[in-house]
Amino acid sequence: MSPSVAPEAEFRCGRVLVVEDSTTVRRYYRSVLEPLGLEIVEAVNGVEALEKSTDRAWTFALVDVNMPKLDGLSFVRELRTRGGLADTPVLMVSTDTQPGCRRRAYEAGASLYLNKPVARATLEALAAVLAGGADARA
Repeated sequence: MSPSVAPEAEFRCGRVLVVEDSTTVRRYYRSVLEPLGLEIVEAVNGVEALEKSTDRAWTFALVDVNMPKLDGLSFVRELRTRGGLADTPVLMVSTDTQPGCRRRAYEAGASLYLNKPVARATLEALAAVLAGGADARA
């Protein structure tokens, strides 16, 4: 059984970029992360995500692999070239369970590769670790 992060967990910082073309999936991520006190910034593709990645650093990015205009792999490759944003932890997510997709994600610069659907408890636990939540230190 996976531990769940208490809703009252306090985060030291928390600005998350969600890059996902599915409205339903974006809403799901928001429903899990916002109650933890994280600010969510959404982008529907890699182009929009790059446009939103110009001023402040992200605590982490949650990025779909397959999207129109600019896919997640290309977005991550570009993000890794951007000075202060290059070290952003990137959680790549996809329905593709093939080892080749996972390998390409890591080669592009992903920090972690997850298969959809991502369980609520998994997302909460990763958010706690990446955003410095109280439960991450317990």
